[in-house]
Amino acid sequence: MTILVGQTGGRALAGAGLEPRSSTGRRARHSRDWSPAPQSGITLIEVVIAITLLSMLSVGMLATIRMGFDALHRTNSRLMENRRVAGAQRLLEQQLGGFMPVKALCSGGPDAPQTLFPFFQGQPQSMRLVSTYSLQEAWRGQPRILELQIIPGDEGRGVRLIVNEIPYTGPLSAGQSCLGMAPDPVSGLLMPQFRPIQASSQSFVLADKLAWCRFSYLEPAQPPDVDHWRTDWVEPRWPRGIRVDMAPLEDNPARLRPLTITTAIPINRRPDTAYVDFHQ
Repeated sequence: MTILVGQTGGRALAGAGLEPRSSTGRRARHSRDWSPAPQSGITLIEVVIAITLLSMLSVGMLATIRMGFDALHRTNSRLMENRRVAGAQRLLEQQLGGFMPVKALCSGGPDAPQTLFPFFQGQPQSMRLVSTYSLQEAWRGQPRILELQIIPGDEGRGVRLIVNEIPYTGPLSAGQSCLGMAPDPVSGLLMPQFRPIQASSQSFVLADKLAWCRFSYLEPAQPPDVDHWRTDWVEPRWPRGIRVDMAPLEDNPARLRPLTITTAIPINRRPDTAYVDFHQ
């Protein structure tokens, strides 16, 4: 065994064939052993792409929801319009079905004699009658004088059908719309002359956006003749039926069309005949 004396530790190790251990190497290995594990991350371009895709998805969802709400709104509008048309026709049928055969007193002036006549006005664009059905009280209230009139529509497009309701209290209330009695130029019969029907804020619109509308009246005939329809009523009695013809201004197959309303007036009483109770 060889012992080296007087040499430093490094030289002694070199002479012995060994390499000295470096402190720098130890620190490098120590730092490599205790370094944290590498972590994965995202770049800025990936964040931008993700935000762009999310924005596009949000815009698509918002557009889909908006289209759904628009379709729901259009469906509700058409449904409400169809209900309005069906409800107005049902009201008109009930009003005509509640026809009352009453008489009115027409004076025409303070000095003119009062004349009793069967209350009814039938013209192509105007109609007056007494009905037991009203818009406010239906079948439960008192009778009403109905004034049906065809007037121009909004902005002069088409026509509309309105009705005025006036409480009926007797022959005097019905005769307030009479201006006097005058002979008819065609039949020569003495017929009442009525005031024009005026639209007001109290008028109710039964039908709107119509291309045209007109009234017709069924005149009874003696056999072998048959009953026929006429557009003006100049008889001192009540008609056997009333017809209201209507046509829409815009023919849309997706909407309910106003139908022609025909109502029978089942009245056999003659206004020129005095009826009394018969006792044996």
